[in-house]
Amino acid sequence: MSTLNAFDVLTARGLVYDCTDEAGLRDAFAAGPVTFYVGFDPTADSLHAGNLVGIMAMAHLQRLGHRAIALAGGATGRVGDPSGRDVERQLLDEATLERNLAAIRTQLAFFLDFSTPERGLLVDNYDWMRSFSFMDALRVIGPHFSVNQMISRDSVRKRLETREQGLTYTEFSYQLLQAWDFWHLYKHEGARLQGGGSDQWGNITAGTDLIGKMAGPDHPKAFGLTWPLLTTAAGVKFGKSAGNAVWLDREKTSPYGYYQFWINAADADVERFLKIFTFLELDEIDEIVAKHGEAPHLREGQKRLAAEATRIVHGEDGLASAIKTTEVLFGAEPFTDLPAAIVREAFAEAPTVEVSSDVLAGETPISKFLVEAGACASQSEAKRLIGQGAVRLNNRVVTQADRPVDTDDVTADAIIIVRVGKKRHFLATLV
Repeated sequence: MSTLNAFDVLTARGLVYDCTDEAGLRDAFAAGPVTFYVGFDPTADSLHAGNLVGIMAMAHLQRLGHRAIALAGGATGRVGDPSGRDVERQLLDEATLERNLAAIRTQLAFFLDFSTPERGLLVDNYDWMRSFSFMDALRVIGPHFSVNQMISRDSVRKRLETREQGLTYTEFSYQLLQAWDFWHLYKHEGARLQGGGSDQWGNITAGTDLIGKMAGPDHPKAFGLTWPLLTTAAGVKFGKSAGNAVWLDREKTSPYGYYQFWINAADADVERFLKIFTFLELDEIDEIVAKHGEAPHLREGQKRLAAEATRIVHGEDGLASAIKTTEVLFGAEPFTDLPAAIVREAFAEAPTVEVSSDVLAGETPISKFLVEAGACASQSEAKRLIGQGAVRLNNRVVTQADRPVDTDDVTADAIIIVRVGKKRHFLATLV
């Protein structure tokens, strides 16, 4: 058990947004190991960078000697949380839910230690909710909740103010299920703390209120803690709902794509992200930030952030692959060996066209091909740009406008990558 108070560690790392009772939670942390839990609903077959804020908070607490319970929401996932949403979640079928749950369990086990029950547990709330009837909910949970109080919670109130969508009874009941989860884990596992993103405040306090009423004043107090949501520079929440998710599953976001996400962090976010998404000591982070501030154009802060964050999620092999791909894409070597998936991810914003593989027959001059690929408006423009040394095919500088397109201009997956100038890219897929 560390002598550091976990509340101070989380605060220093920017992982505290609000707390139901700071003084009481500090005392609980100081008194010995605290069992805490965080829930993850199976709304997708992978967690994403937004979820990683909570996962890292759990990992830091566990490393300080506290006991982690990760809850995969098989029950709550069947209902749908209205928090932070303007429209109702689509209910998932059983097969999709089970597939998503299996994937999430695997990912959580990568970050947290579930080797013994004393270190941590991975649970599914469907295990105790599947036999809980509607009548049970009305008789056991219902008497402890005021409808007026439920309506006043932000997640509910905001949706009720959206006249077009409103709020279904199913979503309205979500906070009751999450509150019951906290009570169940408090009663059976000794969980005294529930953590979550700041948009979960209403659901978390519903749980602390329920425990206070059901356990009584003589029992240990339960606490709620929230951390900030990961947002873009424009303040938009990261997540699949926003369409900008950075997934932890390498099949959905490759190690290269994950590495690039952190490399592209704004200078103003480097220190915050280093504290939240790495296990580096705070003193070392201060040194990295200071060095970065002296020469921000070298992006040393982003490079260290990307390396540490990628290593945590994808391991040493994933990091090595990401760095190698970055060196190829931004170096002088041809892109010959890059897989199609990496090419399309790296140039996702580039215009893409399909071109007949006949261009490799040796009769299509590059000036004509550039027009077919949409990179130039005319052959005369293509010739002018080639004469200026401003055109590359497969990362090779083109010096002759009348040279025919050949196999060296093509990647291993039949893609020709055209670069005009320093930043304009076009992809041509041979069919």
